Amino acid sequence: MNLNITGHHVEVTEALHNYVTSKLERVIRHFDLVTNTTVILSVQKLNQKAEVTVHVRGKDIYVEAESADLYAAIDLMIDKLDRQVVKHKEKTYDHGRDALKRQSVET
Repeated sequence: MNLNITGHHVEVTEALHNYVTSKLERVIRHFDLVTNTTVILSVQKLNQKAEVTVHVRGKDIYVEAESADLYAAIDLMIDKLDRQVVKHKEKTYDHGRDALKRQSVET
């Protein structure tokens, strides 16, 4: 997996990098077909914003979250991303099962 973490108007420290990496491992555990991940951390006046784009086979999943604290924004972003990745995984696996059920019914 290729991971790219950038910051807009904020310096990405080693602590932030490690925090984002450890949180993303939870998502990778659900879905191991992730090829590229881009994380953008930004500050806009009083709001801290975290965005992530995860490229999986056949789809790009984009999530963003805002909060007064950057670590809280990262946590919200990871929770949203986790739900979307699990939903995508269920759709791809359910689609294949329906085809198998139809074949067994037809025969």
